[in-house]
Amino acid sequence: MQVLVRDNNVDQAMKALKKKLQREGVFREMKLRNFYEKPSEKRAREKAEAIRRARKLARKRAQRESGVVAKPRAM
Repeated sequence: MQVLVRDNNVDQAMKALKKKLQREGVFREMKLRNFYEKPSEKRAREKAEAIRRARKLARKRAQRESGVVAKPRAM
């Protein structure tokens, strides 16, 4: 991974690097590797993540097709 430093602006380069790492999921991966995760727990987590992604995609698709803005969920 490479980040260019322009005009000796290291703060801006650090911000760009952090953004790239976040997008790649490096921080999330580091957090997950802190502790051992049983294979069954890993499968369950990955399945739940896939379901979450599918629901989010379906929600976005339905919103795009209907042109209606979805109301936020109450907590």
